[in-house]
Amino acid sequence: MEQAELNEPELEAVEPEVDEPEPSEPEPIQPPQPIEANGYSKSGPGPMAALRFRWTVREDGAEYFVDETVGEGSTPLVNGPMDRDAAIKFVDDREAEARRRFEQFRHEIISRTATALQASKDRNEA
Repeated sequence: MEQAELNEPELEAVEPEVDEPEPSEPEPIQPPQPIEANGYSKSGPGPMAALRFRWTVREDGAEYFVDETVGEGSTPLVNGPMDRDAAIKFVDDREAEARRRFEQFRHEIISRTATALQASKDRNEA
């Protein structure tokens, strides 16, 4: 009996008290802020900055242009003129396509490496 009496206070000390959160009003959902087109930029994937594509929107008057570069300091390929939304979509589409192609290429390399390793393993076992 004495052992049980000693354990009861220990159990109370170990168990934390859980306070239930007070119900509150949900925060109002903020409408998404429009994207600032001038300066909007994305970079393509890849391990080397010298080979990485970059797309940057710039405004010239009421028109927008997208400068497409490869690596740092390269001469941009200029796309445009276009409106604000088309320039943002152009950048997003190019970046998504570059990412898709990079992942496809990466998958091919991984598959070929696995095949080569398996062939090497098979030769060593024979």
